[in-house]
Amino acid sequence: MINLYPAESRHSFDLGWLKGSHSFSFGNYFDEENTAFGPMRVMNDDTISPKRGFGAHPHSDMEILSIVLDGALRHEDSLGNVMVSTFGGVQRMSAGTGVVHTEHNPSDTEDVTLLQLWFEPDRKGLEPSYETTNYDPNSLAGQLLPIASSDSVEHSVAKLHQDMTVYLSKLKPGSTVSFQQQPGRKVFLFVIEGQLEVAGTNDATTLLSRRDSARIVNKTSLRFEGVQEAEETFFMLIDLP
Repeated sequence: MINLYPAESRHSFDLGWLKGSHSFSFGNYFDEENTAFGPMRVMNDDTISPKRGFGAHPHSDMEILSIVLDGALRHEDSLGNVMVSTFGGVQRMSAGTGVVHTEHNPSDTEDVTLLQLWFEPDRKGLEPSYETTNYDPNSLAGQLLPIASSDSVEHSVAKLHQDMTVYLSKLKPGSTVSFQQQPGRKVFLFVIEGQLEVAGTNDATTLLSRRDSARIVNKTSLRFEGVQEAEETFFMLIDLP
């Protein structure tokens, strides 16, 4: 089953310094029918103004992944980590037994746009940890590139404490990529830019446009195509239990 969630169905807001959209219940926004997809709890699409950000705040027992799409994001935490990431950068924080951190846009002039994802870990009470990794944006072309995974073996792939993998991909108009899924697992799909056609075996295609998402279950074979008339398509796929 491929369930489409149009971009406009998200909870969107504008605080001046922070503009964002939430794909799941978060903060003051609560929808009892939209709190999770497997271990996935949060998918926030945020833009932060220059020299603004989130002050010190705590987290525990959550895997938090920040993917920078444009601009720069500065992270600082109670573990002593300080890092600035730009496009191609991924920050992973395992909050575990507890950590305090801040997130800011260090630029004087440019916004930062990022996706922040939260997942329940495979077990509670982990030792808190943080890492930053970088992938080569040129490696996104025509393939599903893992950027975070429980099976992390490469330096460029962040290590997640959950049985899942986050992929990014870019497809030129008319080009395709396929994904084989294990039975009983789920796929969360999010189009960052462009348009994407997705279909399971013997299914009609479903069209996703910019910032649309889909939650997919009971599909072991998926095919993705960049739409001919559209710009290059940039999308994220998450393989979940």
